[in-house]
Amino acid sequence: MPTNPFVSLFGRSPIGPMQQHMAKAHECAAQLLPFFQAVINQEWPTVEQVQQNMVRLEREADTLKKSVRQHLPKSLFLPVPRSDLLELLSVQDKIANRAKDIAGLTLGRQMAIPESLRPVIMTYVQRSVDASAQALKAMNELDSLLETGFSGREATRVELMVEELYDLERDSDRLQIEVRRTLFTLEKDMPPVDVIFLYQIIDWIGDVADRAQRVGNRLEQLLAR
Repeated sequence: MPTNPFVSLFGRSPIGPMQQHMAKAHECAAQLLPFFQAVINQEWPTVEQVQQNMVRLEREADTLKKSVRQHLPKSLFLPVPRSDLLELLSVQDKIANRAKDIAGLTLGRQMAIPESLRPVIMTYVQRSVDASAQALKAMNELDSLLETGFSGREATRVELMVEELYDLERDSDRLQIEVRRTLFTLEKDMPPVDVIFLYQIIDWIGDVADRAQRVGNRLEQLLAR
């Protein structure tokens, strides 16, 4: 396998810490599954426990983000533009931020999810978490991309991963439409304020997939350089 000489010449790559940050962001997003299952079951002590775990994970992701920013080399010999890595880091961080927002609002209002909405909303949450997992999978290939100079089979492999990520995000969009359509049929029997906040949660669940897709978009930009 060809090796980029800058990787060995200028010491430890910043990619490892960025991969750790993405792993932490995804770990936070993945907690949405047990979180919403507990919400559906109206198990509020469990809901609060999962929410607190998500707050902890988001803070840990923040700590990793700050560490990467502080220690990211400013050398001209950084394998990829520093600005691109910082932007990628910011996009990753927003996955954890949005997941924490969802949990905070849902718990704070002790939101009830109508029974007929529960199956599709759980599928919707799962798809957004799947997108986050795929973003992590693609991000974990970035060190190999560096070693191969962003070319060859490894680049093709990552391109295929990003395409799969786009498919997951599109499926999330489709499910969002289905969830909103179902909620629309239930609105007349619900308190208006509850409906407003439930629409907000639905949008935010979609944001998790959107932000995961942006990680793939940033990786594509690195491949294109």
